[in-house]
Amino acid sequence: MQTHTEVFLVEHLHVLEGGEESIKTIGIYSTREAAQRAVERLRLQPGFRDAPDGFTVDLYWLDQDSWEEGYITGKSAGSEPGGNSPTNGADGDEQGTSKETA
Repeated sequence: MQTHTEVFLVEHLHVLEGGEESIKTIGIYSTREAAQRAVERLRLQPGFRDAPDGFTVDLYWLDQDSWEEGYITGKSAGSEPGGNSPTNGADGDEQGTSKETA
């Protein structure tokens, strides 16, 4: 049985005036604890402190596809929500990831 190495991706989303989204990849960490420490280091910094709840910590596995199917764009998917989701699950998470707000 092949085992995969876990890594934790930290990103930050800040929704700006007018609805524009600013997404920043903060880093990739070997443990959830290291990822949480990165969040705590940045949470009070300029910009981040304006959206302190915008951090997410996502679990990924090395050498494993997180997206295993094709996709359709919103234009070709019609108005159905979740049209780009690989699992079309209710939560919209990608396969192979575990999302949590930091």
